[in-house]
Parts: sequence; C-alpha cells; structure tokens
Amino acid sequence: MIHDKIALPINGSTANLTTYVMENSQEMDVSWRRPAMIICPGGGYEMTSDREAEPIAIKMMSFGYQVFVLRYSVQPATYPTALIQLAASVALVRKNSEKWFVNPEKIIVAGFSAGGHLAAHLGVAWQTEVIADYLEGPRESWRPNALLLSYPVISSGSFGHQDSFKNLLGENYQQAAADFSLENLVTNKTPPTFIWHTGEDGLVPAENSLLFTAALRKVQVPVELHLFTKGGHGLSLAVKETATGLPLYGIEKTVAVWPELFAKWFEELFESEQS
Repeated sequence: MIHDKIALPINGSTANLTTYVMENSQEMDVSWRRPAMIICPGGGYEMTSDREAEPIAIKMMSFGYQVFVLRYSVQPATYPTALIQLAASVALVRKNSEKWFVNPEKIIVAGFSAGGHLAAHLGVAWQTEVIADYLEGPRESWRPNALLLSYPVISSGSFGHQDSFKNLLGENYQQAAADFSLENLVTNKTPPTFIWHTGEDGLVPAENSLLFTAALRKVQVPVELHLFTKGGHGLSLAVKETATGLPLYGIEKTVAVWPELFAKWFEELFESEQS
C-alpha cells in the first residue's frame, strides 16, 4: 500500500493529503484502475474530525476504492483557501492516476457536515473563475465525477449551521453568507450526487440535504437521497468504531448501511452511463 502524506501549500496555508492506495499485484490484474475517493472530514470549518477521516478511508478501501483524506485549512484560513485545496487535490489525483492505479473518470469527492459543504461547493463551482484564478490547467482536471455528501452543511439560510459560515467567511460573514448557500448554485454541470442525513439531526437539519436534492432534481442531475428516521448529527459510520464519548454516541444500526448503499449507487451510476 502507498501510504503517504502530501503537503499542499495553497493561498498561504498548507493542507495535507494522506493516501490510502492499494498497489496492483503481478498475481492479479496489473492493469486494474480503481475509483478514487477524496474525503473531506467535518468540523464546522474549525477543525477536521478524526472520526470522519481514517475510519471512512478504511471502509471505502474495502469496496475497492483508492482513498485520499484531505486535511484542509480551517479558521483562521477563510474562503477560498479550502476550496482551492480540494480542487488541487482532485487535479493531483487525476494527474497521478497511473502512479496511484486510479481510473481518472471515477473520482469521488466525499464530505461530512462542513466537509460536505466543501465537497458540494466544488461540485457547484468547479467550472468558475474563482478556482481557475489559482490553479493551472483545464477546469475539467479538478471536476469530481460524483459527490458523496453525509449530513452536509448546505444552506446559509434559516436551516444553516451559522458557525460553519462564520468560520469559513471570517469578517465577511455578514455580507457574504447568502452567496454560499449552495442550493442556489446548482447547475446541470454539478456531478451526480449521493446524499444521506438523519431526521433527528438537531445541529445541521435535514432540510439542508432536502434543499440540495430538490435543486439537483430541478436541473435533472442524478441524485439519490437517504433520509434515516433515527440518529443525530455526526454519525460517521454509525458503528462502535466511530462512536464517541461516555456513554457512547453515534451508534445507529439502521444508519450503518449507508456505505453499502453508496457503493451500490456508484456502481450502478457508471453502469447506466456506459449502457
């Protein structure tokens, strides 16, 4: 396995991209190129959570993905630093697709909570000037082929997690927050998206996912939404391994199926595109 930490200095701040890359064996198919997933942990743009980093990477490796965990810059770094870091990460994985045994047309960006806002932001803004002003090369080089959004921060309106936007925007929060409500930025160039949320989420209400889903449907972008009845915010894998605190928080058996649901959706997505 190729397990490295790569520094990404962007806009005066440095992100770290950790690789979880399986090497091809001479005993098997040496030409195999796997889908890749870049994971953006949550943390309200204040930190990046360990619970939504390596445990997710290991789980996704079990489905055959090459995985990369992005520890993007958080406050006091502000927009567009993290967005540029994520775009640069996608471009880096695509550029090194042969080295890392990656199918360059199957790159997933996954985000949790505020990391979901970051992932979705790249999904709606990959073709815009704000990224092209910082990075070289064609804009398609940093375009995700699919999004995985887990209890994402989406809206800066009445359902918004305002602390995330305050950390993202700093002193520009008051005048700029409305511009970062991602349900209003969806176009038909937004990648196909898998979203899951819980109805009991009291920190980032499920309306965030519902608004983004409705926007995707309006422009006919493929989307699958799973709204689970039980469970609060930040469940990660929803199993004991990623539970936290005493008593343990974050174990929800009915929610723990989401990785398998995503993997099946992603497989069928590309089967339908190739048919």
